[in-house]
Amino acid sequence: MGSRGPEIEPHVIVPADELAEAPVGLVEVSGIIKWFDVSKGYGFIVPDGGGPDVLLHVTCLRRDGFQTALEGARVVCEAAKRAKGLQAFRVLSVDLSCAAAQPSVPATRTRATIEPTGGFEPALVKWFNRLRGFGFLTQGDATPDIFVHMETLRRHGLTELRPGQQVLVRFGDGPKGRMATDVKAEDAPSGKH
Repeated sequence: MGSRGPEIEPHVIVPADELAEAPVGLVEVSGIIKWFDVSKGYGFIVPDGGGPDVLLHVTCLRRDGFQTALEGARVVCEAAKRAKGLQAFRVLSVDLSCAAAQPSVPATRTRATIEPTGGFEPALVKWFNRLRGFGFLTQGDATPDIFVHMETLRRHGLTELRPGQQVLVRFGDGPKGRMATDVKAEDAPSGKH
């Protein structure tokens, strides 16, 4: 027992800004993303040289200019030793070219901004693939599909969509057609339509 300081639970995340206070003994880590979930706020890097996974917090990722890290993406970061292992302190690079699922919109520091052309309109989920990070909505056979990206869902507190699910969507015209800017799940009882 003894006085070692406060214990940190295995799944308690220490935000990156708390690490900024005393980044002593940083080590450079290169590896691949084992998994990363923006809605949970963290993920893990498997280091190239072996050893325990390195915790990657979303605040660290975004502070350094990256929006997400997909499974299989190569990451180079500086990590700090914490009570339960290494945690990324600074993300130096993210290479999505080797990710298991390629982003449909390039994960760069700047993206084309799509402005909605109207208010919320009803739509149905045509299909959505969480691993690939995107899907399509439809407003009927005679209308063009509306592309929806996982980041758009996450900004609005959604983690996935199911085919046939009713949603409310605002969209605008993108370089390849209609793109969702905002998505809300309808508060209708579930059932077949």
